[in-house]
Amino acid sequence: MELRIAVLPGDGIGPEIMRQGIAVMNAVALKFGHRFSYEEAMVGASAIDAVGDPYPKDTHEVCMRADAVLFAAVGSLKYDNNPTAKVRPETGLLAMRKQLGLYANIRPVATFDCLLHKSPLKDELIRGADFIVIRELTGGMYFGEKYQDNDKAYDTDLYTRPEIERILKMAFEYALKRKKHLTVVDKANVLASSRLWRQIAKEMESQYPDVTTDYMFIDNASMRVLTDPRFFDVIVTENTFGDILTDETSCITGSMGLQPSASLGLHTPLFEPVHGSWPQAAGQNLANPLAQILSAAMLLEHFSLTEESAQVRRAVDASLAENVRTPEIQVEGGRHYGTAEVGQWIVDYIKRS
Repeated sequence: MELRIAVLPGDGIGPEIMRQGIAVMNAVALKFGHRFSYEEAMVGASAIDAVGDPYPKDTHEVCMRADAVLFAAVGSLKYDNNPTAKVRPETGLLAMRKQLGLYANIRPVATFDCLLHKSPLKDELIRGADFIVIRELTGGMYFGEKYQDNDKAYDTDLYTRPEIERILKMAFEYALKRKKHLTVVDKANVLASSRLWRQIAKEMESQYPDVTTDYMFIDNASMRVLTDPRFFDVIVTENTFGDILTDETSCITGSMGLQPSASLGLHTPLFEPVHGSWPQAAGQNLANPLAQILSAAMLLEHFSLTEESAQVRRAVDASLAENVRTPEIQVEGGRHYGTAEVGQWIVDYIKRS
């Protein structure tokens, strides 16, 4: 198979982890006889500094002519510490999602037995947890009408029926492929937008009779994912709730450096780790590359390269089992491995297996 991949390293640790993701992709291509070509483009703070735009037109064109986008992270202390900044790196991420029509974020949450001790939660609560959070990505307060002055501010949580129907359709179909259990998370007891979500979900239930559908308020869901994560199979929710909920789930895996994601929609699909740019660690060979590598595995699976994707996941599992880990997940007294060393170990595993 031939794939054209847009590469967006972004800011902070982004370029370091991206190098490992590409190295793994190249190892897969060599082993399985594929041809992957890459075109790199700017995004985030680096793009602001270069051309004044966090998602330049040239970058969008690179993404549109690619089969997939492999993205790392955006964010810079230069902008985080300046509340008056007119343009921010994260604005580029929102623009990219909107312009590519990426309305669905797919985030798998699963535990690694050898890392259960890294979670702040008890082993007996999280062992065997395996679910997916599907977050609506281009609507809600992040994109609704906004206003701010010195005395008043508001953000509009706007959703339309077509926006809700398409994300619910995707969620029901994911549930059909898994354990046939869908949980719709909202705040229908308070928010009108959530009541519309719930109304439409109930209308659609009859189209998916094999799926058990239940409903949960976001406050209850936020507690339940930490106290009973094995209850869930597929969760679907709106943009703001999904943003918070999916960061919370990092407590289950023990590190945000282990969570990949996919963003799907109208145009080029995008694959990215869920963590931030960690600018304080940039250039220090400390960042965990596994979420970036697992995002590459999701990319492969999206194009039905199932054995290739499984091979990457086996390599990641093997690296963890052999304690080839970056410092934040290393066992006490374990050898120090940096970003590049972990990536190279996984590449070598793929080549020899």
